[in-house]
Amino acid sequence: MTWSNWRISPFVTSIFFILGVLTLYWVLFNWITTWFHARHINIDDDTVNVWHGVIYMLVFVFVMQLSVVGKADSWEFVNFHLIAVVFCSFFLNIRMPYYSLLPVVIVYMVFDQSIFYWESWSYAVVFVLFFWSMNYLRLWVPKHRYPWLYYYGAVAFYGGILWGLIKLKYSLDWDNTLQEYGYLMIFAGLLYAYVNMLTQDSEIKLRLAQFASHDALTETETENFAAYTEHIKYLFNDSAKNNLNLSMMMFDIDHFKHVNDTYGHLAGDRVLQEVAATVTTVLAANDEKVKLYRTGGEEFNVLFPGYDLASTKVIVRQVFEAVNHLVVKYEDEEINVSISVGVSTLHQADGSPIDLYNRVDQNLYFSKRHGRMRVTVE
Repeated sequence: MTWSNWRISPFVTSIFFILGVLTLYWVLFNWITTWFHARHINIDDDTVNVWHGVIYMLVFVFVMQLSVVGKADSWEFVNFHLIAVVFCSFFLNIRMPYYSLLPVVIVYMVFDQSIFYWESWSYAVVFVLFFWSMNYLRLWVPKHRYPWLYYYGAVAFYGGILWGLIKLKYSLDWDNTLQEYGYLMIFAGLLYAYVNMLTQDSEIKLRLAQFASHDALTETETENFAAYTEHIKYLFNDSAKNNLNLSMMMFDIDHFKHVNDTYGHLAGDRVLQEVAATVTTVLAANDEKVKLYRTGGEEFNVLFPGYDLASTKVIVRQVFEAVNHLVVKYEDEEINVSISVGVSTLHQADGSPIDLYNRVDQNLYFSKRHGRMRVTVE
């Protein structure tokens, strides 16, 4: 796709090439993370981001450079190399110590047959400084009003030095050097706009996903009934298939209707929020895999994947004591809170999640019928 074939400027095709490479990156990244999430593989998205970003960009850089190794025009893909650095260090925020970058650069110089040139060593040092500086800027610029100015300034500074070294090594004329430098600045601007557009779209999707799965009233890490239904189905099937333990705690707030009738529904909302915050704090201190769900008005469920009844009772007791010592202040009133609790674990005879749910519900009902503020465990 050059002037001689398609009558299209190489600059135009370069733009589409870079955007295509970045789009492919996001497609692959989303596919990998979706694949992990669908199989409930416990790998953090940031870890996937780091490894995928590094491997993806290194593959592209080495494969592209292979076509021009040892030739007089082996500088042709320098702008792509620089954009790859900006993308990994600034936008993906891949944090690598400088000493881990030097071996990569040295391997590249051997591959590119340029290790015996002083310009190449100078280029390598500036290249590492460029990566480190963009990493630093990524943490620093959000505090400022015009982050793009600092971003552009760093690209312009290091890009100018690196293209100056390329000019010396390959004896480029000023027209070519300035043209390529100008292209770099244009590509950097397009990259900034493109990634910010994708990031805003991802943030919107994340907020929508959180809204769909989290309880809006309690405004904590409490998830809602839809999330509970999805998770209990997966955990039940996984536990039955792999012979794993699974326990459940169900509780509701004693005399909650009395709270609403006496102090008002806003007071009732405050009680729900305080209870949810207290329980999530206890659960987080024990095991982040144990989740709280608000499944009804004042009814909550807690799922304990991998827990037998004995280990479940330890955390249940902590939750029970924490909530029953809770005093919720609303305006000039102090509202004492207590809960009734039912607990059970998965039985071999259970044919569906409903069987476990019903057994826990019956235990909760037993606690309520026998004085409330108690735990019934089967």
